[in-house]
Amino acid sequence: MAVKRSLWMFGLEADEPSYEARVAAAARLSERLGVELQAPRIPPVETLQLRKPRITPPEALAGFCRQDVRDRAYHSYGYDRVDHGVWGNYPNPPDVVAHPRSDEELEAILEWADNGGFYVIPFGGGSSVVGGVTPPDDLGPVVTVSLDAMDRVLEVDATSRAARIQAGVFGPHLEEQLRPLGFTLRHFPQSFAGSTLGGWIATRAGGHYATNHTHIDDFVESLRMLTPSGWLETRRIPASGAGPDPNRLAIGSEGVLGIISEAWMRIQLRPRFRASAAVTFPTWDGGWEATRRIAQAKLWPANLRLLDPELARSSAGTGSGAALLIIGFESGELSQRSNIADALSIARDAGGVVDDAEVRVEDGSERPTGRGGTIGAWREAFIPGASGGGLGGLAGLGVVAGTFETAVTWESWPELDDRVRSATHEALQVTCGGGSLNCRFTHVYPDGPAPYYTYVGARPQGMKAAEAHGAVKRAASDAILACGGTITHHHAVGRLHRPWYDQERPALFARVLRAAKSTLDPGGILNPGVLIDP
Repeated sequence: MAVKRSLWMFGLEADEPSYEARVAAAARLSERLGVELQAPRIPPVETLQLRKPRITPPEALAGFCRQDVRDRAYHSYGYDRVDHGVWGNYPNPPDVVAHPRSDEELEAILEWADNGGFYVIPFGGGSSVVGGVTPPDDLGPVVTVSLDAMDRVLEVDATSRAARIQAGVFGPHLEEQLRPLGFTLRHFPQSFAGSTLGGWIATRAGGHYATNHTHIDDFVESLRMLTPSGWLETRRIPASGAGPDPNRLAIGSEGVLGIISEAWMRIQLRPRFRASAAVTFPTWDGGWEATRRIAQAKLWPANLRLLDPELARSSAGTGSGAALLIIGFESGELSQRSNIADALSIARDAGGVVDDAEVRVEDGSERPTGRGGTIGAWREAFIPGASGGGLGGLAGLGVVAGTFETAVTWESWPELDDRVRSATHEALQVTCGGGSLNCRFTHVYPDGPAPYYTYVGARPQGMKAAEAHGAVKRAASDAILACGGTITHHHAVGRLHRPWYDQERPALFARVLRAAKSTLDPGGILNPGVLIDP
């Protein structure tokens, strides 16, 4: 890896907070939660004791395979590395971590693993929050395949506005390669700095756009995926009515059917015209009603994020009890003055209050509008989570902090919100003696919102982190499915969401998915336990 990523937080090793900073964070949280929290010292990598590798790659593959302690430890988890990394807990690290540099080396490592009956876990940036890249404890020899050495933009079709891109490229490096050509993919999940194109495609990641183009699905023109049965490569076309879309077999497959090597992605001109505004509402209900009306007007704002009063107060400094709606438009070619005016007219009609100082328009200057004011305050609170710097201070403090998200129809939304909040608060009370919960809309559709909840509590002494998180997660997930929501809008299924995905997925479709698995991966070596059982 060109840069060292942290073993115990999401982000770079260079961004890890100091021990003193973590002690200060523990003191602040102790006062907030009413319990005493302490920051443990992180064990140095040279002190880690990992199980010895059970297999060794042949000499022909040794040039791009690693078995050192650090690489194996890093690839033992996704973002669920936090508590494990703090305590040096690595019960089942991969035996080999392969970093193929070409399709030929990718073929060679998969063939070796398939012939040997070794399990293979494809690995992007390691941002999974659902155990999608974590080897189960009882698994036999594991080869983790990281595509971080396959990270180039190979070809750009400026006329069609598409680019052929290798799957291992991290978000920032992808944009660095497109920027000199005047283009952008414009897909910015919160994990942007620590996730890859292949990971986005495999997990159906949600990105920058809050409406219209919300998922990576919308940007995939064609792709190339290696399976144990051979290459699956789709035709490059803008649209087709010829049967089920083969791209959809790979998008969201989470590494159980193959390893995505590259894709043709729809790109666009870099934004030059922008407009944004912050709108406050005296009630949460008023805020989401305005959001619904704007979404159904099909103005397609790039940003349409609603923050409940608790989150608006803590992250954007709004008054007590006020919900906050952040609206943003952008284009590479056209002024957004009329779009922001139309959206604000709808918001005001629904009871929204707009300060003229919070409305900002840039016509062709390429300057961003989401800086300063209420939107800037929210951005500063939000962005550190994307780089990891703002999250590392919580590691190992004994805090039960997590998120969950869903999508539901507008008709079912009020009941879902009530039941999810009630179930989560009750679980926090029982498990932690109390805690806080807030909600925001990350994406919005004409037929329903995608709410994203964040919870925080203090873990009782003696209770394991997995047990505490599991209690809150079960309560929230059960409530979500009972009200007609999906178990995940953009965090993927992994191993954490399997029990609820099995309920959400039609039984007959599960048989279809198993049939695809048996055809593409007859040995059942790819990412076992994710999506389906072999």
